[in-house]
Amino acid sequence: MGATLLYENKILEEKVSDDVATTRGSLTIKVAAMSNDADNGCLGVSGAVQFEHNGEQRGNTLCDLHHQENYGDDEYDEEDDSDWEPVNHLVFKKWFCSNCTMPNFDDVYHCDVCGEQKESEIFSHELFKHSFGDGNWNSINTESLQMFQGTSCKSSTAVGFDERMLLHCEAVMKSHPHPERPDRLKAIAASLAAAGIFPGKCTLIPAREIQLEELQKVHSSDHIEAVQQSSCLLSSYFTPDTYANQHSALAARLAAGLCADLAIFIMSGKTSNGFALVRPPGHHAGIRQAMGFCLHNNAAVAALAAQTAGANKVLIVDWDVHHGNGTQEIFDGNKSVLYVSLHRHENGRFYPGTGAANEVGVMDGKGYSVNIPWSRGGVGDNDYIFAFQHIVLPVASEFAPDITIISAGFDAARGDPLGGCDVTPAGYAMMTHMLSSLSQGKLLVILEGGYNLRSISSSATAVIKVLLGEIPRYDMSDVKPSKAGLETVLQVLKIQMKFWPILGTKFEALRAEWKLVASNRRKFGKRRRFFLGPIWWRWGAKRFVYELLYGHRKMRRHSKRFLL
Repeated sequence: MGATLLYENKILEEKVSDDVATTRGSLTIKVAAMSNDADNGCLGVSGAVQFEHNGEQRGNTLCDLHHQENYGDDEYDEEDDSDWEPVNHLVFKKWFCSNCTMPNFDDVYHCDVCGEQKESEIFSHELFKHSFGDGNWNSINTESLQMFQGTSCKSSTAVGFDERMLLHCEAVMKSHPHPERPDRLKAIAASLAAAGIFPGKCTLIPAREIQLEELQKVHSSDHIEAVQQSSCLLSSYFTPDTYANQHSALAARLAAGLCADLAIFIMSGKTSNGFALVRPPGHHAGIRQAMGFCLHNNAAVAALAAQTAGANKVLIVDWDVHHGNGTQEIFDGNKSVLYVSLHRHENGRFYPGTGAANEVGVMDGKGYSVNIPWSRGGVGDNDYIFAFQHIVLPVASEFAPDITIISAGFDAARGDPLGGCDVTPAGYAMMTHMLSSLSQGKLLVILEGGYNLRSISSSATAVIKVLLGEIPRYDMSDVKPSKAGLETVLQVLKIQMKFWPILGTKFEALRAEWKLVASNRRKFGKRRRFFLGPIWWRWGAKRFVYELLYGHRKMRRHSKRFLL
């Protein structure tokens, strides 16, 4: 059973107990238990918390993979799996970056991952403090809230946000800060305020908690109950990296409710588009499990809400650097929802391991899951936009959605500690602009991942500017993918053209171009080898010619070996 919290009966003399260490398998979790609260649906007893996990491989969490990649974790002791607790290779780290949370040696003055200064002033900005200092953010836009009570404003861009989502945090202080933290929303809101966008040019919608019957269309009853039961505990975990505290269930219900309402408002014409500034994120949450920092699947809730409001077909484009395994699972056999994901995959070695190009859906939904799996890190703007031009837009146009939903994780952004890719705010803005041509501009952007505060705030701001009508400045005349990016696009085209014949011509054209480039390289290589002469010249009468033509190449080769 996926997202299940198991409780151990324990009588407590005080309302809040001391921390209890509970071990199941190879995982140790520290939990602080709370006594029963009659009005929040908690169990009748207090106690320690455990979870059943669904057979994840060791080190296969978002943060585990990052540490393995950057610090080498081959000798990781399975009996000492302690989530964010320090392991031997972190003992010598002295400070953690306030921008991306990554550890650095004490004598380093700039973060190795994002370049932020050791004495960063990222939290000292007055807007950052003011926006969330008094707890009255939701009362600053009363006029905007009243607009949605009946009147419509088609030119507006709506934003969904509620301050209570900031209460979702990791209650037990670890040696390593958790990357999914409240500061993510604060940074974006401060950036929007500094740009005069929100509050100001955007409209704040009223927040509401998602209803049980709405969640049951997406998740199993066991999953919903498990998330709700986390409200009885000061600290609990669904997976080693997916935490909850007593406020997390409420935050997840608010996030899902805001996404559902934004989809309904867009479909009803009360707003032309919207941005859901929400957390916890959702695209890893499946039918029965919470994982990857995600509790409820916000994009799935929004898609079904849009269909309830009149949408026959919904397009979900997921550009988070991690595959949205939960969203794909929920709609795997549903041909009324087209799911397109661009993500780092590396043949299944990158979290969560799903999303291969041959995962195309099941039964009636075959062809309605389109996965574009990058084979390496470092993928940047041109690769993404090239994939949009040759796969995403042709398939989406053929599908003709009534509304487009973007699962907008910004962890493929340059400097992100978990993504390791190179997308810029200009790239995100261009992708948003390209998608705005679909579904008569009915576009809902939902925040997913992204853990570098500077890159997530600048990227989100660039996206919202496009929603407001700004045309991004991006040179589309010279979009050339990397070799790995082109190979991925060709692989996906070859698989998906069976379901989308419109892709056939693009596949043939790209393949011919690729063959021409490869052929020219081979011919050039052969021409050079023939010109340099055969190796037996080295011992014959033409030894002088051989040394003259070949000697400098040998010297370069030896110098490279020396440098390496």
